[in-house]
Amino acid sequence: MDLEITGKRALVTGSSAGLGAAIARLLAAEGALVVVHGRDVARASRVASEIGASGVAIGDLSTDAGADAVAEAAGDVDILVNNAGAYDHLGWTDATAADWTATYEANVVSSVRMIQRCVPGMRERGWGRVIQIGGGLAIQPMAMQPHYTATLAARHNLAVSLARDLAGTGVTSNVVSPGAILVDSVRELLTSIAPSHGWGTSWEEIEAAAARDLVPNDIGRLGRPEEIAAAVGYLVSPAAAYVSGATIRVDGGTIRSAH
Repeated sequence: MDLEITGKRALVTGSSAGLGAAIARLLAAEGALVVVHGRDVARASRVASEIGASGVAIGDLSTDAGADAVAEAAGDVDILVNNAGAYDHLGWTDATAADWTATYEANVVSSVRMIQRCVPGMRERGWGRVIQIGGGLAIQPMAMQPHYTATLAARHNLAVSLARDLAGTGVTSNVVSPGAILVDSVRELLTSIAPSHGWGTSWEEIEAAAARDLVPNDIGRLGRPEEIAAAVGYLVSPAAAYVSGATIRVDGGTIRSAH
């Protein structure tokens, strides 16, 4: 495919592994000048080398100093994909107020910091794409991880507000909302809990059972990082020039909604 982004500068936060790396890989393959972001120099540099990225930006986006360092290293960004975030497996009884605050800082304010640093330049140049990586739990939360799911809802909400603010500028703001995606950490988690759920021993058995019992969907499996990257690719392409303030769900039908 040709997304017509050759020469566009793209920053994908949290792209030193997993979903972010897959997004960075697709954008680089399409000719974008991709900046790989992470907090570990070795990991980020390895991904950058593998995909032919144009640079690496290291910094903790939950701090102003970290965001400043990343923005300076990234330069004039045309495409911002806010993917970086954090989550744990705490529930209402054990997630403290401090946990809520730290998760909000990592998942919401971090995105705001990068928007504030990157979007003004997009406005001036009259073209830009801002994409939040959200999730279906933003609109259909479960009992567990209330602090995490609340931050997903905030990411969805801020993307729409930003779209309204960017009206007529040539810059769009949208959300890609993944379901359960097969990255290394998810595979490790499911494999570790499979015995207690009676999900079998082979990965094929475990994945099918998890897609049935844990994250029910119409496809019967977990999503792949490349499928999320493809949705990001659509949103940065000319084909999505008329898409603003939208949420594109890539979840196999996990979310049961007619709107």
